[in-house]
Amino acid sequence: MENSIKKIPKCIGIIMDGNRRWAKEQGLTSLEGHKKGYEKMRQVIKWVKEAGIDEVIFFALSTENWNRAEEEIAYLLNLFRHALSNEFDSLKRNEVKVKIIGDRTRFPKDIEEMMSKVEADTANFKTTVVLAMSYGGRDEILNAVRKIAQEKTNEEILGMTEQDFSNYLYTEGISDPDMIIRPGGEKRLSGFLTWQSVYSELFFLDTYWPAFSKEEFLNILEEFSIRQRRHGK
Repeated sequence: MENSIKKIPKCIGIIMDGNRRWAKEQGLTSLEGHKKGYEKMRQVIKWVKEAGIDEVIFFALSTENWNRAEEEIAYLLNLFRHALSNEFDSLKRNEVKVKIIGDRTRFPKDIEEMMSKVEADTANFKTTVVLAMSYGGRDEILNAVRKIAQEKTNEEILGMTEQDFSNYLYTEGISDPDMIIRPGGEKRLSGFLTWQSVYSELFFLDTYWPAFSKEEFLNILEEFSIRQRRHGK
């Protein structure tokens, strides 16, 4: 299958959806579903690297997710702590660069410090894993507008290009996703990469994220390779 894929995307986005519904169908708790979702992310990072994809952006926590039950939020925060601390050696060994995007001010101080450390210590690697945490597409655009208003004159603002604006987004230095995959049965982007996704190829799956298979991943890459992307031309 891999040998038949003619065109590999440079950057992909993944909305990790369906952890809780998968857990419910398995007779497990929502928290166990999140744990399985984390394990699936670790697997997919390996598939991405094997496929030769340079960048992958995972939607890990939206700005709206903070409204969930306190027990679930506390579990997710501890899962982030575990990932940021225990995965470090594996990331370095596999030469994976980590970048974290979103509103970090909502996280506890220790997690903020872990985020900064893992970014600094993996900065020179090529394969890039981006974690969108406390992220919302509209929030990202508003944040960029506020920065621009603080730093630029009216004349400079009027002369800005799309690329100039992109440099104020959380994803500065990261490619726009060539495609976005959403398991879980929903057919919407839910605020994921609102600015960056305008020409992304979209793939929606009924499979829940913890059950997402390598075969499905390779099939998506195969379909992507034969789609014609005209970018409005």
